[in-house]
Amino acid sequence: MPEVYLLLGGNLGDRTLYLQQARESIVEQVGPINLASSLYETAAWGKTDQPSFLNQVLKIETDLSPEEVLQTINSIELELGRKRHEHWGARVIDIDILFYDELVQQTQRLTIPHPQLHLRRFTLMPLHEIAPVLVHPGLQQSITALLENCPDKLEVKRYKA
Repeated sequence: MPEVYLLLGGNLGDRTLYLQQARESIVEQVGPINLASSLYETAAWGKTDQPSFLNQVLKIETDLSPEEVLQTINSIELELGRKRHEHWGARVIDIDILFYDELVQQTQRLTIPHPQLHLRRFTLMPLHEIAPVLVHPGLQQSITALLENCPDKLEVKRYKA
């Protein structure tokens, strides 16, 4: 079965509860979680006048196609109360596909690998925790190398509940 890396994040409400509910829905609707990073807290990226985010990366297995994974995680976001008001705005939950096996694809609805992941420390830190030697199939660099060269300097720290 294909291995998929997902980034979960949110900065509104009970952040840990929303991440837990998202994980449970992913297991039920997408596939089992093989690895999960710690939770990481970081200041908002892109639109900075909002609460800090909690983020986590999951490695899952699925028998769904990339498009089906996208449709399902979008449905999970809606079920958990996600409202899309503004780009990079505050939200209770956000689920992004980072990698789908070694697939490189770009369609109108979906780009894999995630086009911004190498520019975001909040993505690379939890990804590095569970997959430091994973190679980005488009950039041909390991997650360790991408993290070392990441231009984003926002502080990302493990979350202590």
